[in-house]
Amino acid sequence: MTAIQEIEFETMGEGPTTLGAFAGSVVLVVNVASKCGLTPQYEGLERLATTYREQGLVVLGFPANDFMGQEPGSDAEILEFCRSTYAVDFPVMSKIAVTGEAKHPIYAALTDAQPHASGDPEAHRERLRGHNIEANEDPEVLWNFEKFLVSRSGDVVGRFAPNMEPEDAALVSALEAQLAL
Repeated sequence: MTAIQEIEFETMGEGPTTLGAFAGSVVLVVNVASKCGLTPQYEGLERLATTYREQGLVVLGFPANDFMGQEPGSDAEILEFCRSTYAVDFPVMSKIAVTGEAKHPIYAALTDAQPHASGDPEAHRERLRGHNIEANEDPEVLWNFEKFLVSRSGDVVGRFAPNMEPEDAALVSALEAQLAL
């Protein structure tokens, strides 16, 4: 088991777990938020989770309130929002920090393994700056809905910019390539 697979994080109401609990699956790790302009990506994430579940895909949502307070709710409120608004059935973890000094160890390991996102993170940085929002630089997570792809063996094999939709051809191609292994 790789070191990243041993890092504990909390599920909502089911206690601690690790990526190792999903060994043998391809895992898409996404930091999520309920009050973000990118929140509709939940729909695409749920479609991916449903479409590829039988092939071994697990989508894990990690709520984070790191960006402009866009995930202010409690775990229970977040889960209710995800289920009632977007019919999310994939696992949603307890809220954590994904940037800065309070960054959860799982996100420290993810960003260390993949310090740069594919897609067009610079376009998203420019969009944020256009709203007078200071944008994080690599390797920090740029914004909500950044996606990390973890192989069946637990290696972090991809990272995708927040503005890359879950069903973008590049992300789906990377995901399908991992599922085929």
